[in-house]
Amino acid sequence: MDVVDLRAVSIRRGETTLLDRVSWTVAEDERWVVLGPNGAGKTTLMQLCAAQLHPSEGVAAVLGETLGSVDVFELRPRIGLTSAAVADRVPRGEEVRDVVVSAGYAVIGRWREEYDSLDHDRAAELLAQVGAESLARRTFGTLSEGERKRVLIARALMTDPELLILDEPAAGLDLGGRERLVTTLGDLAADPASPATVLVSHHVEEIPPGFTHGLLLRDGAVVAQGPLDEVLTEELLSTTYEMSLRLERHLDGRWAARRRPTYSPGRHAAGR
Repeated sequence: MDVVDLRAVSIRRGETTLLDRVSWTVAEDERWVVLGPNGAGKTTLMQLCAAQLHPSEGVAAVLGETLGSVDVFELRPRIGLTSAAVADRVPRGEEVRDVVVSAGYAVIGRWREEYDSLDHDRAAELLAQVGAESLARRTFGTLSEGERKRVLIARALMTDPELLILDEPAAGLDLGGRERLVTTLGDLAADPASPATVLVSHHVEEIPPGFTHGLLLRDGAVVAQGPLDEVLTEELLSTTYEMSLRLERHLDGRWAARRRPTYSPGRHAAGR
């Protein structure tokens, strides 16, 4: 069964097309990265895959269920999601372990739920998995941005989801925070027990080792999709960002991109 199966899906708001006839499938054992400039439709696509939006046209199936003919409140607990919108809703005075464990009850912000020892053991296990076990008794508001990102990944894994969606998890991180997060995501990608994963990013430098496939978006439409080695090329990336780019892949499986310099004979001669 494909975890995500989109067939000619479009999403429109008034006269604006946010997604334009997107067809895309994600299999259970795949790790996808979605790349594209601002306004490409990446977050809209993730909201669709998280069963938070319905298509205006086309057919969208998530975890074998067709959106529009399924109770999304039953479907959503099967999907782990991290995003800026989720982070904004977490009470800053909430203990980290409760931020994680409350995901099992499909709530953000502990109220009157009673959590048993198995819940807390599971939360502790996940915090350890993402390198955040020492944060369990801290409040969410005291964490650094990088620490918050790792806690929210643990929260997204709390329900043993069949699909994990990470919408720009490295946004706002400094270099150290980004590298720690990429290491965490690389470890998750290498774990055969991890769910199918979709990572949204602006930067190829944020792609963890072990990710298998890529989807390039521009103006709500697919530029290219498929195995990462076939999709992540200078030509396709330059088309996606409408800029001549130089792309490098390092021996450790990481990528780097920069604008290709334009040779100017006059400037070169003047500097001699």
